Amino acid sequence: MPKIIYNVTCSVEESIKAEWLTWMRTVHIPEVLQTGLFEGHKFLRVIGALEDAQKEEGGTYAIQYTLESIEKFLQYAQDHAPALRAKTEAKYGEKIMAFRTLLEEMD
Repeated sequence: MPKIIYNVTCSVEESIKAEWLTWMRTVHIPEVLQTGLFEGHKFLRVIGALEDAQKEEGGTYAIQYTLESIEKFLQYAQDHAPALRAKTEAKYGEKIMAFRTLLEEMD
């Protein structure tokens, strides 16, 4: 059965980048995984065009959480996502712009 990937792409202001990266690794991602609905994750920096590869200001990041089914995602979206998003918004406000996509692995 194909895996489902919940992808969250975040554009982060330079002024909070270091703190946000630490918070994501030590607080937010572990909280998402503690729901028990995800099989794992990847935390990626979006490089974009080749000329962007060495830029250090701010940044765009993608967190990809793997699930075994759409039903598990729907459970996460209903039971956990609102509180986790509210916590992030309360902490960082508009210094982070996030958009979310749901992907299905193809064979």
